[in-house]
Amino acid sequence: MLDLTYEMPKPKTIAGAKHDWELVIGMEVHAQVSSNAKLFSGASTQFGAEPNSNVAFVDAAMPGMLPVINEYCVEQAVRTGLGLKAEINLKSAFDRKNYFYPDLPQGYQISQLYQPIVGEGEVLVEMGDGTARMVRIERIHMEQDAGKSIHDMDPHMSFVDLNRTGVCLMEIVSRPDIRGPEEAAAYIAKIRQIMRYLGTCDGNMQNGNLRADVNVSICLPGAYEKYQETQDFSHLGTRCEIKNMNSMRFIQQAIEVEARRQIAIVEGGGEIDQETRLYDPDKGETRSMRSKEEAHDYRYFPDPDLLPLEIEQAWVDDIAAKLPELPDEKKARFISAFGLSDYDASVLTADVESAAYFEDVANGRKGKLAANWVINELFGRLKKEDHDITESPVSPAQLGGIIDLISSDAISGKIAKDLFEIVYTEGGDPAKIVEDRGMKQVTDTGAIEAALDEIMAANPAQVEKAKINPKLAGWFVGQVMKATGGKANPKAVNELVSKKLGS
Repeated sequence: MLDLTYEMPKPKTIAGAKHDWELVIGMEVHAQVSSNAKLFSGASTQFGAEPNSNVAFVDAAMPGMLPVINEYCVEQAVRTGLGLKAEINLKSAFDRKNYFYPDLPQGYQISQLYQPIVGEGEVLVEMGDGTARMVRIERIHMEQDAGKSIHDMDPHMSFVDLNRTGVCLMEIVSRPDIRGPEEAAAYIAKIRQIMRYLGTCDGNMQNGNLRADVNVSICLPGAYEKYQETQDFSHLGTRCEIKNMNSMRFIQQAIEVEARRQIAIVEGGGEIDQETRLYDPDKGETRSMRSKEEAHDYRYFPDPDLLPLEIEQAWVDDIAAKLPELPDEKKARFISAFGLSDYDASVLTADVESAAYFEDVANGRKGKLAANWVINELFGRLKKEDHDITESPVSPAQLGGIIDLISSDAISGKIAKDLFEIVYTEGGDPAKIVEDRGMKQVTDTGAIEAALDEIMAANPAQVEKAKINPKLAGWFVGQVMKATGGKANPKAVNELVSKKLGS
């Protein structure tokens, strides 16, 4: 059990002309499984390959070609389900979802409607202000991705790239538990984070490896609580689905825009049509794509080429035993073991590489000091240069060496920042750099006192002022640090200044 407590965040409220309205949001996240081969063929899933170069006969729907399940994709789906604390269904089955796909040659999509691989789970979505919402997962099913239609290469023709056709997707379907745009973005971020820890999806939204369909509806205050009590959807408004969102910023904008559109319709006496819509960020509006189909419109039926998928509990248990430490558990451990704040632990566990880097730096050292240097100095510099932790020119051992020099009083905080700059731009062993360049901190109180006496003798008026107003003592500290090139031990300087001024 995680030793973390949160309050429930308040739902997003939008003021209409007649009423205040609350938002109700459900998400369908489409995550591309990290796998070298596709779901039903051995074709490569490499991104950026020449168009139509990663296509097997079965992907192109050649006559007589039969799909063969990729066991690793099944394993990745199970691993994801376990990471989301979900029920793993030992028996699942594939269905054909029939309607025209211009970029799916077989004319149907192999999916899982009736018997998904993963059942109910849950995700804790933290909002960064001491609040968090538990979002229920309804199901996760596997399905084929479609290809890509390209319309801007020729004024008279469209082209089709089938490289993505047949790539394994996990569709992660939530309950309508999300109550605002910020929560929706935080939910996507948390799902992405967990899958990256698990290694089941790289979460690259720019490449389309993670995208979401967002279901938005509105209701009057109090109606959602009635739904929660009864699980009766009639208490909620009619939902509209915003399709294929692959940007956190656009997801938030689209939810706000769509909610206001629905409020205007309802308050004007109209009714919301259940439909699929697209968001246009340039115009700041959603527009109708098609009426929302029900399952019977797709003419689902069991895929006759694929037997039901049966897996053994022992296999699931083996996968569970090999799961890595997940973000929530890692965050709780960092708070407990290293004495970090909730915020610092959240930043450091945001991705698995950052967490590993910090832990290498912090082991055997003061956790808070290590966190400050990793977050403020290293992350700050990397962000400024638009790099991530995997591109850091400073290794954990080098940063740890700088921290060791601070902890042993060999260098001051100011010198440490100068040293960090040298290591960041030139590399090298911090201890050797300090030795070779004469950067060691002056701890000889005799030398510090001599510098202070000289400064005080040259500034008798300032001495008298400081004796009357002890707050002016800082001027002498600054002068001593300046005189020693920033190498004087600040603690020793402060003690000597206080002693000399009698404060």
